[in-house]
Amino acid sequence: MNDHAIDTERTFAALPPAPGRGFARTWWGHAWLKALEDTALDAQQVRTGRRLARAGAVGAVSVRPGRITAVVHDPDGSAHRADVLLERLSDDEWARFLDVAVERSGHLAALLDRDLPPHLVEDATAAGIELLPGIGDLEPECDCDAWDHCGHTAALCHLVARLLDQDPFVLLLMRGRDERALFGELRARDTAADADEPSAPDGVDAAEAYAAACVLPSLPPLPDPPAEPGLPPSLVTEAAPAPGVDPAALEFLAAQTAAAAHSRLAGALGTPSGDPLTDGEPTVAQDAVRLAAGAPDGRPCDGAVLDRLAKGSGRSRAQLERAVRAWRAGGQAGLSVLEEEWTPGGEAQARARAALESAWEDDERPCLRAAGNRWTVVGTGHQLRLARDGRWWPYRKEDGHWVPAGGPAPDPATALAAAEGATAMDEEAG
Repeated sequence: MNDHAIDTERTFAALPPAPGRGFARTWWGHAWLKALEDTALDAQQVRTGRRLARAGAVGAVSVRPGRITAVVHDPDGSAHRADVLLERLSDDEWARFLDVAVERSGHLAALLDRDLPPHLVEDATAAGIELLPGIGDLEPECDCDAWDHCGHTAALCHLVARLLDQDPFVLLLMRGRDERALFGELRARDTAADADEPSAPDGVDAAEAYAAACVLPSLPPLPDPPAEPGLPPSLVTEAAPAPGVDPAALEFLAAQTAAAAHSRLAGALGTPSGDPLTDGEPTVAQDAVRLAAGAPDGRPCDGAVLDRLAKGSGRSRAQLERAVRAWRAGGQAGLSVLEEEWTPGGEAQARARAALESAWEDDERPCLRAAGNRWTVVGTGHQLRLARDGRWWPYRKEDGHWVPAGGPAPDPATALAAAEGATAMDEEAG
């Protein structure tokens, strides 16, 4: 036990349910869950905990040196206090860890960036300090009187994996040091190491001084881009327009040009605007959709202009409106997913099946009906569409038509969660 550990506690508010979401995205989050799976004697309890955590049954989580605590609610409404204990590092182990952290500049920079790089953990292990838990290190305590990991402690561990993804200092606090104390000790060691460095000799090398005279001064910093594109002048005048000139269409094209210029300027200055990218030169029909999608901030275009664009694109107004939503979700790629249906074959079919099988637990997988590259969730208004590049797009049904519910996702579970989330938001707004 570390007699000098700072008795600091952090409390994290309860996280919302996470249907179809993995509980660890970082390598250290996966290592935490592996310690749970290797320690628990009953794999069914681990699965039960995963379902409870995914349903949002874990309350606020208290983290302090050597212990994490939360109240976990069962489906029947009963509540249980669950604790998981993790041995704190001794003062001697912390001293060795701090020496390892300041030994390489990359270690210290990563910690300051709230990252836990594998090479830091490997160097710490070589020095005899185990940061991440191993088999048997996560000791459970629960008032349900289970003697091993139960569903409540497993649910707590799954939720902590999400907290660790966001902030690896949660793990360091469990091991006995809060963030402020840790950074204070790191700075003290780093300052001491700098003081031990030999001082540079007085003066400068003559060759270096001569060469410096030819070095041009640094360029001034780039200016900030304007907050929004400028507005083109109004072309509405008392005089009749020249033959073949449509003032409304010309104003619209001028506004589009200003918006495109603003987007490219923002990107060149390091603050990209999120304007949908095009994949090669668009066709005339695709370009009509791009124009109808309006400026990057989503401003709609004039009704008469929209009618002309619908006609030029070979679509009805309703079809063009759906195409605009697809373009805003993903540019040309999003539009292709909306309007192109294809049948995956061979390797693409095998990858799609593997992705669908691994996205959910067996007892959580939705019932899907396949048609080409589209999988409809039976009994719901949700659909998954597979693009030719292997990404998955969320779709939902509105007024009898399938429309995009968001941008692409790398796996079907994330895409389906986006579609369900969009529907839930609409229902709340309604």
